[in-house]
Amino acid sequence: MDRHLERCAITPYGRGAGSSRVRVFEWLDRVGADFTVGSYLSLPDAAPSRLARHPVSLARAELRLGAIARGRPRMLLLHREASPLSRGWWERRLLSSAEFAVYDFDDALQWDTGEGGLARRIAPKAGKARVAVRHADRVIAGNDVLAEWASRHHRDVVVIPSCVAPQDYTPKTSYALHDPPRLGWIGSPHNEACLLLIAAALREVHRRTGARLTLVGTTTPALGDLESFVDRIAWSPDSQRAALAGMDVGLMPLAASAYSLGKCGYKLLQYAAAGLPAVASPLGVNAELLSGFGMPAARTRDEWTGAMLGLLDAPAAERERLGRAARETVTRRY
Repeated sequence: MDRHLERCAITPYGRGAGSSRVRVFEWLDRVGADFTVGSYLSLPDAAPSRLARHPVSLARAELRLGAIARGRPRMLLLHREASPLSRGWWERRLLSSAEFAVYDFDDALQWDTGEGGLARRIAPKAGKARVAVRHADRVIAGNDVLAEWASRHHRDVVVIPSCVAPQDYTPKTSYALHDPPRLGWIGSPHNEACLLLIAAALREVHRRTGARLTLVGTTTPALGDLESFVDRIAWSPDSQRAALAGMDVGLMPLAASAYSLGKCGYKLLQYAAAGLPAVASPLGVNAELLSGFGMPAARTRDEWTGAMLGLLDAPAAERERLGRAARETVTRRY
């Protein structure tokens, strides 16, 4: 057996993508495990337009999956999916080929049936997730919602939440409001559209306070008229360390959907790691985190407006109390 194939981890994205970085690369870094990591094309996402620009690399990635399966690894960790082109065949073959195979997922992939384009409908994630859960020896779920579903199909399911390393974030030292105030959000381009769900509330808060919105993730404008008060910062490990500490209030809106129930609350954990007060939709793990951090939950336009204004209007000492308590909690529990 090829020594490099004895212990393999397979993830669909590169280290620059939040899910792969948090669930695979950083965990293996921390535990010092000798795993060979295959990250398909090592891209930040698997958007069809992006894949189409790399046809040769795409073919090589598919061939590499075949080589791993033929090598019959002793241990295999599969995160989310093996290939964006697979309808479950790669997941079945890879997990069945290993002596001991683990499937890890941190989103409600079982409810992702491919909305959003022809390519996603051809190879929906829901079917792949069901196949992977059935053929793994052990399943790791990012939260209790995902674990409850997986337990209907597998007897060995373990919950490991997505975690943050507080030392990787610059903690806030001043809670005096910036002029103008700074609302903030961090995430991938794919999820940025969630901010449109609270567009009316953002406009109202901007009208009343002049607050601007700092986005850490992409430099490409995509939020329509909100862009008039948006400032963008390209994501990098260094930029995220400092950017969150430069915000006054973090935001995490989510759509009221089954898919959102499976979210692992990672943005809230990042805000807490920086000691940043935040507002979020109380769906899935978010509800538990908001309660533990003592931070406001918001569902409707009026609730979002009131929660953001409440934190901006609060004394600096109150924002500091919330931020420091959240950082202490995330350090202790996540």
